[in-house]
Amino acid sequence: MAFEYAVVLTGGIATGKSTVCNYFSSEGFHIIDADKIAHLMLDLHQDRVVELFGLEYILDGKVNRKALGGLIFSNKNEKLRLESLLHPLIFKEIEKQAIEQDRLSKPYIVDIPLFFESKDRYPINSSIVVYTPKEIQFKRLIGRDHSTNREAQQRIDSQICIEKKRDLSTYLIDNSKDLKYLQEECVRVKKCILNHTFQE
Repeated sequence: MAFEYAVVLTGGIATGKSTVCNYFSSEGFHIIDADKIAHLMLDLHQDRVVELFGLEYILDGKVNRKALGGLIFSNKNEKLRLESLLHPLIFKEIEKQAIEQDRLSKPYIVDIPLFFESKDRYPINSSIVVYTPKEIQFKRLIGRDHSTNREAQQRIDSQICIEKKRDLSTYLIDNSKDLKYLQEECVRVKKCILNHTFQE
């Protein structure tokens, strides 16, 4: 059965998921990265992207993710159209990689930014939520992507509120302070995961 040893890593946009993911990778956890798989599926199925959204979303032979992102974050219907194409393809690839990892009988990380938004698709019980308060999330997103206030708010609003994700988490990593504190949080959660896995 797929996902037996899986732990989802999720959170909100600009909450620090990549930093946490890098920590777990450096500690020997295998990472299945849903975003990387999504990018691969976009390029493999760019003909379908053209059918759905038009040739203007192809640049230099690849899907122009920035332009497509601008469309889907400002138009809920277009977002749903893209998700109906991508989500089944992403799930199939994640499931395939998860089956390979489960054979090793040790925990691994599945990095799914929109896990709670698509929870019914993934039968994974354990989740790490990387948390930062909304006001810090907003500032970090603008600083990271050089977004306008409106663009940043649209992207944040397209996801489930970070406070709700916090309440749904199995393990919470607080990234509202400095890098040293974040590392301590990662170490704490790593120990919890290993203890839980090997006590079952």
